[in-house]
Amino acid sequence: MNTIKKGLLSGLEVTWKLGRIIFPITLIVTMLSQTAAMDFLVRMMSPLMGLIGLPGEAAVPLVLGNVLNLYAAIGAMLTMDLAVKEVFILAVMLSFSHNLFVESAVAKQVGLRISVVLVVRIGLAVVSAWLIHLLWQGGSERASYGFVPSGEEQVEGWTSLLLYGTQSAVIGILQLAAIVIPIMLFVQIMKDLNWLPVFSRAAAPFTKVLGVRENTSTTLAAGLLFGLAYGAGVMIQAAREDGVSKKDLYLVFIFLVACHAVVEDTLIFAPLGIPLWPLLAVRLVTAVLLTMAVAFIWNRLEKKESQEEELPAASSDR
Repeated sequence: MNTIKKGLLSGLEVTWKLGRIIFPITLIVTMLSQTAAMDFLVRMMSPLMGLIGLPGEAAVPLVLGNVLNLYAAIGAMLTMDLAVKEVFILAVMLSFSHNLFVESAVAKQVGLRISVVLVVRIGLAVVSAWLIHLLWQGGSERASYGFVPSGEEQVEGWTSLLLYGTQSAVIGILQLAAIVIPIMLFVQIMKDLNWLPVFSRAAAPFTKVLGVRENTSTTLAAGLLFGLAYGAGVMIQAAREDGVSKKDLYLVFIFLVACHAVVEDTLIFAPLGIPLWPLLAVRLVTAVLLTMAVAFIWNRLEKKESQEEELPAASSDR
């Protein structure tokens, strides 16, 4: 009973900590999406679309996905006449870079620099799109969508706009609580039953490949299964209780930036009629290689700094 109480309290605490960030951002961005500001952003991005093999109208789902969420982006894509290759490029870009405002704010709450998160996510999206555009010569046939959901609701008037934004924000918080509280309850049960050490040892080979310590395994699992924002709840707790270092937090977050919520964020693209396994493979391989590369460079820099510090100390001993 004490385990359930502690788990629920931890879940409510994390929900409050993340919710007070997510609520105002979701409210503001949702309201802006219904104004001329969204059209302005789309017009600014349209000239850049051709460089990565996309038509100008593809700026719409990219903007919606990055300032709102994947659901809004996919809703927009389902109204467009796009080729399979264009749909796949958009899916890969959006899988790397979406919901930037909320998830970047969450990253800051964990203690990471927003600039690092933005550079990694947007960089992965643009580079992957450019490579697919250059390397894939097929996919010119028209995309055949599985089903078409109802379009985005159009709201007029400031009162209706405020109510619409508030409703979206509240739904976002409820969704957050519905996922975060069970996660934290499960983590607490694992701790009290001493399952976490077993889980960490089982995940040790994978974390070792990535260049991070075993105590990041729970964070990795949470992010992979439930997403960046929800995994951040575990990250906050892990940093406070498990002694996860700043370096490991950055490396884990870099991995999760490229590959998180692997079930939901992969299946969500099913209505677009594109192959899902290649999409998942691109995300997973990119996440592993990128994290390994950053860990390798980081370790080399640390080793170099350590050697430079030892040289003056050795000279003074003489």
